[in-house]
Amino acid sequence: MEEEEKIQKIKFKYRLEYALVRAFEFCFRITPYRICLWNACILARFVFHIVGWRRKEAIRRIKSVFPDITDKEANRIAYHSIRNILLNCAETMHLSGVSDKWINDHTINCAAAMEKIKAITKDSGAILALPHFGNWDLAGIIVAHHKIPIFSVAGIQHNPLTNDWINNKRATGITILPRGTLAMRSTLKRLKQKEVFAILPDVRMKTHDIEIPFLGSKANLGRGMALFARRTGSPILLAKVWRTDLSHHFLDVSTPIMADQTLDEETDIIRMTTLVMEIIEKQIFENPDQWFWYNKRWVLDPIE
Repeated sequence: MEEEEKIQKIKFKYRLEYALVRAFEFCFRITPYRICLWNACILARFVFHIVGWRRKEAIRRIKSVFPDITDKEANRIAYHSIRNILLNCAETMHLSGVSDKWINDHTINCAAAMEKIKAITKDSGAILALPHFGNWDLAGIIVAHHKIPIFSVAGIQHNPLTNDWINNKRATGITILPRGTLAMRSTLKRLKQKEVFAILPDVRMKTHDIEIPFLGSKANLGRGMALFARRTGSPILLAKVWRTDLSHHFLDVSTPIMADQTLDEETDIIRMTTLVMEIIEKQIFENPDQWFWYNKRWVLDPIE
């Protein structure tokens, strides 16, 4: 009875949003993979050049990090960044999981990266840091495909219908835990059971936590990633997934970053988080057009 009342209370606009999303998904699912990607490229040109969605803000951010680049280069980075996001969306909608054949055909260095994760999870859990770079969701999907238990924590969207759809598309073998007071306890338990915790490290916290040097400024980041590593002894692995061309990806995993129990907890948390952000910063400087400059939780924004 309560479930029926809950369904009836869903707003009409939420139902309409959900219907549009599912219609787009259907169109992408029935279209051949490479044509899906080309359609995403066409849509990117429309969104960037015609609609101009968050374009000025993205360019401002790029120029604040790279003050010496030309307007033309800043525009190029901003365009390729939004194109990369739409390519990711196209892949998510088109693929219902991945197969061995798809991985072999479309990813490079995948086997070596998975062997590294498997070797680590024989003895402990692991924290897989997935910055908003390349197709970051793909790393978690591939880990799950290789039968490595992996989970993540996600916020709840206002629209319950699209919230469930997004979590189902993200999941593909990944357990999604709702963000809340019980998430920390569940995360600690799962890490101790040798599971992999996928986390996005490059988002700004809304309230003050720890300040870390990043991209020539200070970023207010969460301590959760390093705190879990410290409390469970799980290493932090930074996954790098970048798009080498329209339909191919390179997957790599960093050297494990371990807690140092000889340090006090606060110092160690800052040390580990700084090491992770230094690696991400290096990735961004090498391939700035594959980072998500449009993120609403812009990592360098001041605390609200």
